[in-house]
Amino acid sequence: MDAPTFENLDLACAKVGKTMAEMPSKELENLVTSALAVLEEQGMYALFLFLEAQTKKNKEISKGIRDELSKFLKVTPKQAPLLCSSSVDIFASLQQMAEDLDNLLLARDLVRQSLVYARYHARIQEKSEVGT
Repeated sequence: MDAPTFENLDLACAKVGKTMAEMPSKELENLVTSALAVLEEQGMYALFLFLEAQTKKNKEISKGIRDELSKFLKVTPKQAPLLCSSSVDIFASLQQMAEDLDNLLLARDLVRQSLVYARYHARIQEKSEVGT
């Protein structure tokens, strides 16, 4: 009898968080902090709206974060991904995911953890570039 395989979701969050922080800047750290606040206060749908609504210097950074998070949710967990990968519209996928409260809460926790890791990675890299 084969033992079930377990996926380390915290490690998956750490990896996506590090990927989001590959181009560290003060703007990235501030945007991630704001994104965490939106996620906590208003939820997943509002987070993606917030990232979509960014303008000027934050537009590229927010697009990178949004894309990484959506890719992450389309493959995590491996046994039953949280977002539908066939849908092009992220907002339609989020609405579909929200129909299952357990999936929505798991996705929120995974996204929160990923953003926390991204913020710390950005902070570490920014300090090492400054030489502090």
